Amino acid sequence: MQDNARRSGGHFSFPKLPRRFNVKKCIHAGQQMKAIVFDIGNVLVRWNPGPAFAPYLAAGDSVAAFLDRVEFDQRNLRADAGVPFADLAAELDDPADRELLAAYPARFGATVTELIEGSWVLIDRLREKGLAIHAITNWSDETWPQGLAAHPRLGSAFGTVVVSGEIGMVKPDPAIFQYFCKRARLAAEDCLFIDDKPENVAAAQSIGMAGEVFTSPENLEAALIRRAIL
Repeated sequence: MQDNARRSGGHFSFPKLPRRFNVKKCIHAGQQMKAIVFDIGNVLVRWNPGPAFAPYLAAGDSVAAFLDRVEFDQRNLRADAGVPFADLAAELDDPADRELLAAYPARFGATVTELIEGSWVLIDRLREKGLAIHAITNWSDETWPQGLAAHPRLGSAFGTVVVSGEIGMVKPDPAIFQYFCKRARLAAEDCLFIDDKPENVAAAQSIGMAGEVFTSPENLEAALIRRAIL
């Protein structure tokens, strides 16, 4: 998983939206949507990697310094693509840093302790409207079981859930959205994708999905109302 306040060092390029992309038409096309596709981290569940490391750092060290030192964003994105944390930790020179990063999967539960309740209220309302609810998440296959243990509802809330670490693809690669559509048997145009990262939303839009950048449940509710979905 990746923190919305931090960015990966990887470089991605995104196809531009067509020049004649009709924003107004898209916003008011709610009645055409069949499915709402959610990101999970920092949309449905708050994620903060700090608590997995803070209790174990040496005196005078800080979480921010550790995350920068081990290039956590970049390595975490590779974990989201399926690389084991043990392999990522083995790349580090410092023995203490290697031990901390290797232990991250076992301590992952401390990073996802809080549901974003307002988002789940919206899911219930969307389901009542007859819309299918799905998910595409950048999440390591090593830590996904801990996420399910912490929040069992993640295991039953979605018709289709694509976990990046299980398939070796990560957002914002458009291929992961194409994979989702094939697996869920949906046309991209039938889906609204919601994510807290603009680059992921742009990638979804590049294959034909509608998209909304998540900032809060209240703002998402307003956007869904504007689209005549709620």
